[in-house]
Amino acid sequence: MSVLTRDTAGRAGDRPAPGGAAPPGRRGWWTTRRRDQLAGLLFIAPQLVGSVLFVLIPLGLVVWYSLHEWNVLADTFEFVGADNYRAMAGDPNLPSVLWVTALFSVGLVAFNLSLALLLAVLLNQRLRGTVLFRTLFFSPVVVSLVAWTIVWGFLLQDNGGVNGLLGTLGLDGPNWLRGDTTALLSVIVVQVVKNVGLNMVLFLAALQGVPAELYEAARVEGANAWTRFRRITVPLISPTILLTSIITVVGSLQVFAQIAVLTQGGPGTSTTVLVYYLYQRAFQFHQFGYGATLSVLLFLIVLALTVVQWRMRRRWVFHEQ
Repeated sequence: MSVLTRDTAGRAGDRPAPGGAAPPGRRGWWTTRRRDQLAGLLFIAPQLVGSVLFVLIPLGLVVWYSLHEWNVLADTFEFVGADNYRAMAGDPNLPSVLWVTALFSVGLVAFNLSLALLLAVLLNQRLRGTVLFRTLFFSPVVVSLVAWTIVWGFLLQDNGGVNGLLGTLGLDGPNWLRGDTTALLSVIVVQVVKNVGLNMVLFLAALQGVPAELYEAARVEGANAWTRFRRITVPLISPTILLTSIITVVGSLQVFAQIAVLTQGGPGTSTTVLVYYLYQRAFQFHQFGYGATLSVLLFLIVLALTVVQWRMRRRWVFHEQ
C-alpha cells in the first residue's frame, strides 16, 4: 500500500499544475521575492538617483577640482596635483579660521540645545497659553533666512533697536557687529534664536512620549524634580538629543548667510568661519582650486564629527546596545 502511494504521488508530481503553472519543485524566475525586491528598488530609485547626481558626483568633482588650478579669467585649467593641499597646510590664516569655526560651533550647539531643552520642558507643563508660546518660538524657523538676518543687522547697529532698548534702561550698549568679541557672540545669538524652535519641537515631542508612570513612581520613592529629570527624562529622550546634536553640529559648520550679511567675516577675521573663508578664496580671489581644497577639508571635518557622535551613541543613548 505504501509503495503504491509513493508511486502515485510521484506520477502526480510530474503532471503540470492546473492553469499551466510550474510544479512546486520547478518554480519560475519571476518569484514573489523578486517582485518585492523590484518594488523596493523602484521606491528608492528617486532618492538613489538624487544622491548620485547631487551628492556623489559633486563630491567627486570637488576632489577633482582640488587637484587643479582653475583661473576663469584666463580660461586655464591646469593640473597641479597636491599643490593646493600643501598650500593649505602652510596657510597662515587657516589656524585662526579653524579656531573661530570651533568657537562658533561650540557656542551655537551649547546655546541652541540647552535653550531648546529648557523651552521644551517649560512648554510640556500643559499650562495656559502654551500653544501660543510654541507658535511664537517656532515662527522664526519658517522665516526667510536672509530677511531674518537683515532685520537683525539693523537691530544690532550702534544706533539700532537693541542699543535703543538698553538706552531706556540707562545702559550704553556696544557696537555689537564691530567688536572683536561681540561680533561672534551676536552672530551666534541670531542663529540660535532663528533655529531654536526646531529643536524645541523635537524635544517637546520626545518629552510627551515619556511614560507618566515613571514620574509617579519616582515621586513615591521621594525623588526630587532634578533627580527625575536626570534619571528619567534625559535617558529616555537621549535618542532625540543625539539627533538634534548631529543636526545642529553639521548646521553650525555650514553657516554662511549670517556671516555674509552681518559681518562679512569682520572685524578682521574674528567672524571668518571656514565656509566664509572658502567663499572668499574661491569667489572673491578666484582661487577655485584652493576653494575646492577647503571644501574637502570641511567635508572631512563634518564626516569625522558625525562618525564620532554616532559611535558615542552606545555609551549615552538609551536602548542602544
